Amino acid sequence: MTDTDERHDAYPAPHWVVLRLIAIIGIAFSLFQLYAAGIRPLGLFYQRPIHLGFVLVLCFLIYPVTGKTRRRGVFGWLIDGPLILGGVLVGFWVPWNIDTIANAIFPRTIDVTIGIITTIIVLEAARRAVGVVMTIIGAVFVVYAFAGSRGAMPFLADWMPGILNHRGYSIERVASQLTLGAEGLFGIPLGVAATFIFVFVLFGAFLEVTGAGKFFIDLAYAATGRQRGGPAKAAVIASAGMGSISGSAIANVVTTGAFTIPLMKRLGYRPAQAGGIEAAASTGGQIMPPLMGAGAFLMSEFTQVPYIEIVLVSIFPAILYFGSVYLLVHIAAVKLGLEGMPSADLPKVREVMAQGWHFLLPLGVLLYFLIAGYSPMRVGFFAVVSIALAASARALWHFATEGPTFAKLVALARRGLSLTLEALELGARNAVAVSMACAVAGIIVGVVGLTGLGLKFSAMMLAFSGGNMVLALLLVLIASLILGMGLPVTAAYIVLIILVGPALTNEFGVPLLVAHLVVFWYSQDSNVTPPVALAGFAASAVAGSKPMETSFQAWKYAKGLYLIPLFMVFNEAIIVGGPLPLVIWNGAIAIVALTAFAAMLEGHLFAPIPLWQRIALAPAILAVFWSDITIEAIGVVVIVGLLALNRFSEGRRAETGA
Repeated sequence: MTDTDERHDAYPAPHWVVLRLIAIIGIAFSLFQLYAAGIRPLGLFYQRPIHLGFVLVLCFLIYPVTGKTRRRGVFGWLIDGPLILGGVLVGFWVPWNIDTIANAIFPRTIDVTIGIITTIIVLEAARRAVGVVMTIIGAVFVVYAFAGSRGAMPFLADWMPGILNHRGYSIERVASQLTLGAEGLFGIPLGVAATFIFVFVLFGAFLEVTGAGKFFIDLAYAATGRQRGGPAKAAVIASAGMGSISGSAIANVVTTGAFTIPLMKRLGYRPAQAGGIEAAASTGGQIMPPLMGAGAFLMSEFTQVPYIEIVLVSIFPAILYFGSVYLLVHIAAVKLGLEGMPSADLPKVREVMAQGWHFLLPLGVLLYFLIAGYSPMRVGFFAVVSIALAASARALWHFATEGPTFAKLVALARRGLSLTLEALELGARNAVAVSMACAVAGIIVGVVGLTGLGLKFSAMMLAFSGGNMVLALLLVLIASLILGMGLPVTAAYIVLIILVGPALTNEFGVPLLVAHLVVFWYSQDSNVTPPVALAGFAASAVAGSKPMETSFQAWKYAKGLYLIPLFMVFNEAIIVGGPLPLVIWNGAIAIVALTAFAAMLEGHLFAPIPLWQRIALAPAILAVFWSDITIEAIGVVVIVGLLALNRFSEGRRAETGA
């Protein structure tokens, strides 16, 4: 047993009544969401408040005020009990009073009071489910709305720099903005969480409880295990398959990493290296279509670009990322002299497919309905139904071929019901954190819209960067890293795009979709970038290595996370399209540049690369990013020449036996 396990065992288990209540509410929540997704869609002022009410109740039940280390007790219930009732009130109030609220010229005092209570409860729930940083950010934005000469806190106006100053707003105006319209708490972020995100989180939960994770891992091992560094390459492929389903790089690390990291260590990778590879690969799962965590759904709403288009344009960049990680893993295996795993120790592709082929059916259903033009929410509903039907059909097939009896049928039905209820509860639990992050993001959106902060932030960004695109992107990268220290990826993306998106689009001329993709990609960097590398820290716990050393390894293997967004900006044809020869050219030079970068970083490709060649590769790689086709071509020629020279030197070494 590890230290982590011992600490976990020391935590007092919640009372069985609380666990049962969480299960009942979670199952009811998931059934409500499935009803709204596939049977009867609800209006936004019904769907979003009810969704938020469910989330708040679950949040206060799952995360007690006393924390994990102490039982809730009487004191805890005196605090959490009213908060749970407040969550019920939040879910009930707007739908029940929607006609009165919509027809009122001025908000009623009771509506303002409920709005204040709602905001406070949401901030407290976010503190528990997401972290104190998210609550602080939300609270700062609320205070900012008050900080003006005509606001509720006029004394703060003198503390605001000139560019950030505004008139200020009253408590009544802010409460109305945040809770009585579609621009605050019940705005786009929570709307996406209450529709698209939840149903796909539920889809992932059904895949998880039915054993899809093991299927993807076994399939990856069967495909790559015999190659050099096979387990590391399997980690890359398995993480690509599981990452977008789990919705969390950290969850991906601890699930796939539990299998891949020990095998990598056994093959010869250092513990920190094995953990870093897994962290980098798991981070890539969040940018891998078709699900891309929650990012693609939010991006679709913010940009009004159809979800399927975002998925399609994201495929090539995701392949580039995983290709770069795969190449770095291969080079590391060659340098270490590693071989593949014995065939006898690996699963057979035919056997793996025979056991788990039904897991591919829901993915096929998902892609079919997406391409057919159905809304993402309805697609998610069909995907959930399809995985349930596929798992049931598979179980019935085994039942029919293994001597059916009435007792076995009853056991099978109980098992199916148990797994279904487990998936419904798990989906609801998994949705709490992302929904709370989206709710607080709604507060930020509401304040930005009320005060005009977005335009002011654009002016500040333009001033700091001096109009230089590279410096502007560096500012975005630094901001994403800082936000990522305390926010999950989805929350960091929402906050960043609200603040820097208008600047990238309006001031620097970056196409809207490209700006969103760049910010979304950079918002992943806190998973792998020291000093705060959350996926790296999780991988170090599995690998038994030092957290910072593992994080630096993750940072090295995830370099595509920083370079590929630059291609999106400076070679935007790979995203926004254009003449076919131009698209092919940009795709080809992206592959060439990433290959050269991996070789330069490791000092090895076909053979060891001399220092002078590594130095020569650096300006050639920079040239490929230049927005001039002549300079790009020169960079490509230099790179291809140097890599060809490296291949030739390897051939010479093989002939001479050196």
